[in-house]
Parts: sequence; structure tokens; C-alpha cells
Amino acid sequence: MTPFVKYLNITIAGLMALTLYASAAQAPQRIDVKNLNLSIKVDNVVVPLPNEVFGALNKLGPVNWKEYVRSDRGSNFTERPRIALLLGSVIADGFIAVQAEDAPAVKDIGQRVLALSKGIGVGSSITQHAKAIIEYADKRKWENVRHELDLTQNSVQSAMNEVHDEKLSQLVSLGGWLRGTEVLTSVVTKNFSTGAELLHQPDLLVYFNEKLQAMPEYKMHLLQEIHGALIEVKPLIDVGNQKISPESVKKINEITTRLGTAIVTKD
Repeated sequence: MTPFVKYLNITIAGLMALTLYASAAQAPQRIDVKNLNLSIKVDNVVVPLPNEVFGALNKLGPVNWKEYVRSDRGSNFTERPRIALLLGSVIADGFIAVQAEDAPAVKDIGQRVLALSKGIGVGSSITQHAKAIIEYADKRKWENVRHELDLTQNSVQSAMNEVHDEKLSQLVSLGGWLRGTEVLTSVVTKNFSTGAELLHQPDLLVYFNEKLQAMPEYKMHLLQEIHGALIEVKPLIDVGNQKISPESVKKINEITTRLGTAIVTKD
């Protein structure tokens, strides 16, 4: 699995990691991601892995996951960079829809993933996974759906790298990270007194921005907007040993929600 495939999952995994504490008798004052046994390091960035913690999500209890399942399919785009961002966002939506156990949404996402993958020339690599996602959703075999979503990410990433479309591959990951952060900040704001520290990934923002700066050929206002937003978010999460404030979590949610809307809306 490439580094950016792992980055695609970082905030979705962070969201899942909250469940390790949600069912405890008393929530801890602080969750130290570095001490989780469910993480790996990529370029010195701690990344909780989704497959290791998805099973604990059903312990979150009062969270209404259907609230976070999106029905907006987005416009029909022709710009490959925007399609890549949207593909990453839709794959992230797939993980959320699985947690909501929303079979119709998961089946729709499987079809959308296939259509978007075709839009950037890698549809043949994920046709089998998309069909499996739909089939397993029909049978409500959620662990199988999660596995196929992981395989979909890997296949998309590998196919693009094989044809030297690494930059589009990175945009897929960035789109997923933005959507995951949007949901994570919303859930933390509404449901938890702890968990904001899962956002403490300043090195990750630096990494994404470096990749965006290496894409001068993509002259899109949206990419410039994302670049500026990542710069805006960094001081909100780069707080050292201090806690990320509720105000910062809310601000990050506003920023990522704005970007999520921009990704699915024509300029």
C-alpha cells in the first residue's frame, strides 16, 4: 500500500479510533494517537489503519451515522484533477455509509466509484471491486464491503501509478482526507468531549501542500483554494502538547465543509 493510500484513510481511521474509548466507563482526558496499537508510521507520520479499528465503530452508540451519508452525486466533470478529488471523497463516503449500514447508499457509492474511475482511465482496474461492493451491500456483509473498499483504493492507486499518473493518485488521497476530516470534526463537535487530538497531524498538512505545490500544470482555482485552506488549518492543529480547542475543531469543520462543497460543485 502506497503512502497516499494510507493518508486517504487517516481521518476516517481517526474517527474509528474514537470508538475505542466511547464505550469506556470514563472517557480519558486525552487520546494519544501515538500510543494506539492500531497504527503505523509513514514518513514519520502516525497513521491509524482503518481495517484494524472499523470493528469497534458500532460501539459509538448515539452517533447517527446516516446523518453523514451524502446523497449529492456531484456534477459531471471533465477535468481529471477534480474527478480524482471527487473519487477520493466518494470512497471516504463509502466507509461512512458502511458504518451507517446503509445498503442503498453503499450500492450507489459502488456505482459512482466505478464511473469516476472510468473518468480518469482506471475503471477496468476496479470493476470487480465495485461489483463486489454492491453484491456484499445487498447481503449486508459489511466487513466484506470494507475489505473491498480498501482493495478499491489500492487498485486505483496502483493503476494510476503504473501509468505515471502519481499526481492524480495524490489528489484521490487528498479528496478522501478532506472528506474524512469534515466528518471527524463534525462528530467530535457534536458527540465527544475528547477526540480532537486525533486531528493533530501537522506534518500531514505539510506533506499535502508540498504535493500541491508540485502540480503547477493543474491550473485550477480549486487546487489553489485547497492549498490556502491547508495553510489556514495547520496552526489550528499544530499546538504542541496543548489541546486542540473546540473553536479550532469547529473552524476546521467549516473549512473542510466549504472545500467539500467546492469539490462537488462546478466553478
